Amino acid sequence: MRPFKVESEYEPAGDQGAAIDALSAGVLEGDRFQTLKGVTGSGKTFTMAKIIEKVQRPTLVISHNKTLAAQLYREFKGFFPNNAVEYFVSYYDYYQPEAYVPARDLYIEKDASINDEIDRMRLSATFSLMERKDVIVVSTVSCIYGLGLPESYRDMRITVEKGKSFNPDELKKRLVSLQYERNDAVLERGRFRSRGDTLEIFPAYLEDAYRIEFDWEQITRIRKFNPISGEITTEFDELSIYPAKHFVMREDAIPNALQRIREQLDEQLVRMKNQGKLLEAERLKTRTEYDLEMLGEMGYCPGIENYSAPIAGRNPGDPPATLFHYFPDDFLLFMDESHVTWSQIGAMYEGDRSRKQNLVDFGFRLPCALDNRPLKMAEFEGMLNQAIFVSATPRDEELKRSKRVVEQVIRPTGLLDPKVEVRASEGQMEDIYREVKLRIERDERSLILTLTKRMAEDLTDYLSGLGLKVKYIHSEVETIERVEILKGLRTGEFDILIGINLLREGIDLPEVSFIGILDADKIGFLRSTTSLVQIIGRAARNQNGAVVMYADRMSDAMKEAIGETDRRRAIQEAWNAEHGVTPTTVKKAINDILTREAEIKEEATDAEMGALINSANLLIPADRKKLIKRLTAQMAEFAEHLQYEEAARVRDKIAEIKRMGE
Repeated sequence: MRPFKVESEYEPAGDQGAAIDALSAGVLEGDRFQTLKGVTGSGKTFTMAKIIEKVQRPTLVISHNKTLAAQLYREFKGFFPNNAVEYFVSYYDYYQPEAYVPARDLYIEKDASINDEIDRMRLSATFSLMERKDVIVVSTVSCIYGLGLPESYRDMRITVEKGKSFNPDELKKRLVSLQYERNDAVLERGRFRSRGDTLEIFPAYLEDAYRIEFDWEQITRIRKFNPISGEITTEFDELSIYPAKHFVMREDAIPNALQRIREQLDEQLVRMKNQGKLLEAERLKTRTEYDLEMLGEMGYCPGIENYSAPIAGRNPGDPPATLFHYFPDDFLLFMDESHVTWSQIGAMYEGDRSRKQNLVDFGFRLPCALDNRPLKMAEFEGMLNQAIFVSATPRDEELKRSKRVVEQVIRPTGLLDPKVEVRASEGQMEDIYREVKLRIERDERSLILTLTKRMAEDLTDYLSGLGLKVKYIHSEVETIERVEILKGLRTGEFDILIGINLLREGIDLPEVSFIGILDADKIGFLRSTTSLVQIIGRAARNQNGAVVMYADRMSDAMKEAIGETDRRRAIQEAWNAEHGVTPTTVKKAINDILTREAEIKEEATDAEMGALINSANLLIPADRKKLIKRLTAQMAEFAEHLQYEEAARVRDKIAEIKRMGE
C-alpha cells in the first residue's frame, strides 16, 4: 500500500494539532464514534486530511449535498495528489423515478439522463477500492443506496498477463458478459474493438484505454493509451479489467437467479389472483417474463437493480449491498456537517418505500423491488467501523454516541467569532441603513436574512429606493445565477445581499463584515440554535465581523447561540493574547467559487459547443430543438461540476439559438 501523504504548504496551526492528535489516538485505540466540533474557518478539512495521514486507513467522507461533496473532493485531491481520491455521487443529471399514482391510474415510467463523467467516477471509486488501500472516497448520501455485489464485481474481473495464452474470441465473449459493447468503428468508454491481432478496450472506470496485442493466442504486449491522441502512457506485464456496470451476474449464477425470480413471480401471481387482481397479475406476468428473457440471454436487463435481492440470494428484508461493502473492514468514516447529514440519511428509506409499494401492489414490480432500497438508519449505523462526526453545531445524536468530543475553536488566521448584539425590531430599517452605509465606506459587504421570499424581495426594493446597491437570493433563483450573484457581491458590483438561508450555500464570503438577522426571536428551523450559530459563522471570515439580531424578546435559541459565540470568542481572544496573534481577514481569490479545477479553460467550452453546433442545421426547427436539448444537458453538467462560468456561457448560447427561431 502506498502510504497516505498530505502535500500542503501549511502546517497545523491554532488548536488543529491538538485535534489531530486526540482524534487520531481515538481511532488507533478503537473508539467507534468521535466528534470534531470545529468552528467555521478553523480548517476542518485540513484536520481530516492529517488524521487520515496519521491513521493510514481507507476513508469514506460523506457530505449532505453534491456541491459540498465536490468542494471536499477538490480539497482532498489537492492534499493527496499521490493517493486515490474518488468522487461518488448520484450520476443523474435528471431523474424521474418509476411510479404509479392509484388515484389517477397514472403510471410514470422511469426517465433519467445519466451524467457520463460521474458514472465513470463512481466506477472508478469501486475499481480503486478493489485494487488498492490508499483510497479516499468523497460521497453524498447516495452511498447508502443499493449497488451490485462486490463479490460479483471482483470475481468477474478479467486478468490478462503478458506471455500467457488467452483466446481472443474467449476474451471478447467475457468482455460482453462484463457489459462491454463491441464497436469496431468508435472506441468509447465501456466499449472494445478488434483490429487484426490487436484488441483495444476502454474500461468504463478510466480515462485511458488498454491495447492488448496477440501472436495467435499468446499475449505479447499490454499498453495503456490515450483514446483521443493515441499516445502510449504505460506498459504492463499484467492487468485486471473490471465490469462496465455495478450490477452484473456471473454466468454460472444466472440459472439460480432466474429460478428465484420465477418462484417469486409464481407466488405473487397466485396471491393477486386470490385477491381478484387479474389485470395486475397479467401486467406483472408480461413485464417480468420479458425481463427474465433478457437476463437469460444477456445477463442484464433495464431495471436489473429491482431484481438485486434474488440475484444476490438475499432474503426479503435483508439490507442491500452498498458502497460500504466495497471498503475493507478497517475503514474510517468522516461525516461532514453531521447535524444535517445524519438526519438526511435517516429520511431516505421511508420515501423510497412508499413509492415502490404502489408499484408492487398494482403489478408493476415484484416484491423483491422493495429490497432495492437505501439502508435503514440502524443498518447504516451497523455498517460503520469507526466514524468521526464533523460539524460546528453537532446535535445530541452525534454527541451521545461519541466517546470523545474534540473542539477546534482557534482559527489559523487568528480571527474571532463576531460580536453579536440584540436590537429592537422597532426602527430596524433605519438601523440597518446606518450599518450597511458604514460597511460601504470601508469597502465591506453586508448580508441581511429574512424569513420569507416575499420579504427578501420587498426589502431589496426598499433599500434600492434609498440608493443602495442590493440584490436578493432564494430558492427560486437558478443555481448558476446564485453563483453569479455571490461573485458580484464579492467583487463589489453591489454591497448588500438579502436572503433566507444563506448559510446553506457552502461558499465563504470574506468580504462580509455585517449580518443583520430579522425576526431573530421567531421559533422554527430558520431561527433555531443551530441555524443561528451557522449564520453567525458567515461573518467569521472578516476581522470586523459583527452580527445584529433584531428582535422584541430574547428566545432560548438566541440565548444559546449568543452564549456559545461569546464562549468561543473568549477562548480565541485568550489564545491570540498568549501567542501574540493579530487577526487578519481571510484573503480568497474571487474565482475560487466558480472553478472546479484550475486547468478548466474557456477554450475547452468553446470547442465543445462548437462541435455540437456544427453537427446541426440551425435552419431546421427539429435540429435546432435537438441542439438546444443537448446544450441544456451540457449546461447542467457544467453546473453539477461547479463549472459555473462555463455553464453561464452555454446558457447564453442557448438563448442566442432560441432567438434565431423567433
